[in-house]
Amino acid sequence: MAQMLTANRLRDGAVLYWRGEAWAETLAEGDVFAGEADADAALAKAQASVADNTVVSPYLFDVHADKSPVKEREIIRAMGPSVREDLGKQSTSPLWGGRKTSSAAKSFSGGGKADAKSPHPKNPSDFSTSPQGGGQESEPDVSI
Repeated sequence: MAQMLTANRLRDGAVLYWRGEAWAETLAEGDVFAGEADADAALAKAQASVADNTVVSPYLFDVHADKSPVKEREIIRAMGPSVREDLGKQSTSPLWGGRKTSSAAKSFSGGGKADAKSPHPKNPSDFSTSPQGGGQESEPDVSI
């Protein structure tokens, strides 16, 4: 079965894929190795990136002929965090390099479309660090 080489960038934990002699950030950019010897040779070359603290834990994983991962773990790693589909790497399809067809943003609860009004304040001084919210500076509540 065909394989690809992946690792995590040490600086920020991003999932990377081997391409030529370096690393790429999307699955679509990564090289597919048809033979075991080629895959093992790439893994050996990738060890230099481990030695210079660029990546951690490089390993090979199986892919289908269309370059899609066989295991669910690699599908999730390729798409990014699964908490919100409308943000970050998961907002584009890493398998084909284009945008997902659904442009509707999900709310934090996972259902429905996002409101036109943003729930987040634009002015940093409007942010509250108190558990009660409010955004107003006041004396802390020390009552029990």
